[in-house]
Amino acid sequence: MTRVSDISDYARRFWRDDRGAALVELALTLPITCLVFAVIVEGGRMLWSYQAAISGVRDAARYIARVAPSDICDSPGTIANYTSDVEDIVRNSIDGQALFPAGITVDAVTPTLRCIDGSYRIATVPVVNVRATLNITFPFASMMAFAGYTQNAITTSIADEHRVFGT
Repeated sequence: MTRVSDISDYARRFWRDDRGAALVELALTLPITCLVFAVIVEGGRMLWSYQAAISGVRDAARYIARVAPSDICDSPGTIANYTSDVEDIVRNSIDGQALFPAGITVDAVTPTLRCIDGSYRIATVPVVNVRATLNITFPFASMMAFAGYTQNAITTSIADEHRVFGT
């Protein structure tokens, strides 16, 4: 038969025992730490990819600005024949390797030409615009869903334009 004092002694010892406290603290902080890690990795990956896409679009617009003839607006000219080169510049690095990691895709690259009425020196100024649509899929989306974030991907558009100086 157990006495009441034995039960209260047992409860007091159980309450003061600190074995396993580190494990409980780890169990409480590990999900938050993993979530912070996932947000840092995803944010850095997204920032790097966005910056790489901006650089590619800028380089593609500069390429057309230098290669297209300066009188492209005077004749019924088009920049449609530069589309494959522009897509290659945006999607790949200078050595031909894919620029973006898995989960990041360039959905569309479209160069367009605008002819703007010029000033006293140039009657019509050709301006080329390159626009790319970038789709970023999060590999840590399931971990971020733990915190209530339900978006699995982001789609954004990047554009740059330059005056055509020509060849």
